[in-house]
Amino acid sequence: MKRLCTLAMLVVLALPGCGEEPTLEQQIIGTINELEELAEAGERGDFMDLVDEAFAGQHGTLLRMQFERFMILQWNQHRRLYAQLFPITVRAEGPDLASARFKALITGGRGLLPDSGQLFQIETTFQKSGDDWLLLTADWEPIRAD
Repeated sequence: MKRLCTLAMLVVLALPGCGEEPTLEQQIIGTINELEELAEAGERGDFMDLVDEAFAGQHGTLLRMQFERFMILQWNQHRRLYAQLFPITVRAEGPDLASARFKALITGGRGLLPDSGQLFQIETTFQKSGDDWLLLTADWEPIRAD
């Protein structure tokens, strides 16, 4: 009986945390992880649903349609795409705007094992749209080994 009371008390104490709103950092990292999973799965439509209509990449030189074409090219060239993301730093830029900066090791290949890979420094901006955070900007630079 004592165990049952202890278990019931733990459940009651845990309940208030269940309904808490995720932090901004958790929300942005969740969106980044979702983009990663969709890209790895080749889910073009669902991936692009998380990209804002006003998207501008590579310092404004890559608009949304061009970014989609770029991603299609990547999916066509590499049957398998993988990304390993390194610490993600999130910063609020306004009430509905946030930035995230991180490194990503992107690998790809036609077979089971990757035959190419590159480490990138990535800087992004996300804009809140309804309940979702959408990718508004993305700039990436290869990190060269010296």
